[in-house]
This record gives sequence, structure tokens and C-alpha cells, in this order.
Amino acid sequence: MRLNPYKKGFRTLGIAESFLKRKPWSILCGVVMRRDLQVDGVAITKIKVGGLDATDGVLRIYRKLGREDINVIMLNGCIISWFNIVDLEEVYRRTQRPVICLTYEESEGLEGYIKEYFGEDGERLNLYRKLGEREVVHLRRTGAKVYVRYVGVERREVEAVLNELTLAGAVPEPLRLAGLIARAVLRFIYMEDFSLS
Repeated sequence: MRLNPYKKGFRTLGIAESFLKRKPWSILCGVVMRRDLQVDGVAITKIKVGGLDATDGVLRIYRKLGREDINVIMLNGCIISWFNIVDLEEVYRRTQRPVICLTYEESEGLEGYIKEYFGEDGERLNLYRKLGEREVVHLRRTGAKVYVRYVGVERREVEAVLNELTLAGAVPEPLRLAGLIARAVLRFIYMEDFSLS
């Protein structure tokens, strides 16, 4: 599927999460945003903190929305909710939508941390290794640097999508809004853990 983020009707499903390590569930939010920044879809689900159900959570968001007009799925990280790892290739295979995953910090890799916290967890380690290396993208509009993994799309299309949807800083608008909603829902559920002032 070729991506043309310059069309007004171009739609991105941005998915972000919010979690507290001491709580069992993480909130996953998906926001459908058009290229002109109009929002016309939101869905929420939960995944297990430290679990292995992140891929299922992303697919659940996609199915809940029931949208055939989504052009690309964008994830705010693929190692989320305390090492709950999204299988990008599986999301692409099941949705037939290109997948772009963003992170924002340099890293020498997380395999050592996975082994430290989870031992020789073969499934988790295999999912991590399957992700492959990240690529650096410099955003023209904001000057920010982001790290990307992607499936079902070419690098120049990834750059076009990110440059079109990132208005400030490093976080594209669909992911920024999805993250805000996920955090608000988490605060509502676990209100005793937050200051009400």
C-alpha cells in the first residue's frame, strides 16, 4: 500500500499507552486522525503490565474502530507497558496496514534488561529480536530526531508521514493525543495514586 500523507482524507491510527508499574493493567488508546488534524475515531483497551499481550491490544483497538479508511498505524513505542512487546509484522499481516513505530531516545538495546527482569523468557526475547534495528529520522519541520521501525512502507513514505503530522517537538499529533487520553483514563481508574489538587 502506497502512502500519500498529503491527501486531505489520509488517516492515521495513532496508538499510545499509559501505565503504572505497580498496577496490573495498562491503558492503550487509539486515535484516528486525518491529515488536516480532524479526529474522527477513538478506542480504548487494556493490556497487562509486563505481559505479552501488546500485539493483541493493538489489534483489538483496530477491530473496535471498524474502519476501512485507515491508511497507516503508528505506535508510540513497540516495547510498552514494562516490556510488553508489539509484534509489528503480525500487526501488519493481520490488518494489511503499514505500521510505523516511534521511539525518542538513544539506546544500546534492551535485551540485557529483559534477561535481568524476566530471565531467559524465550518468547519475549524472540519478540524483541524480531523487531530489528531502529533507524534515525530527522524531522524537517521541528528539527527533532526520532527512531523508527516500520513494516509495509518505504522509508521515504515514513519520513513524509512523520513530517506532515509532527507540529512541534518529536511526537506526531495522533500519538500525542492518544497518549493524553490514555493518561487521563489511567488517572480516572487509579485516582488514588494521583494528587487531586
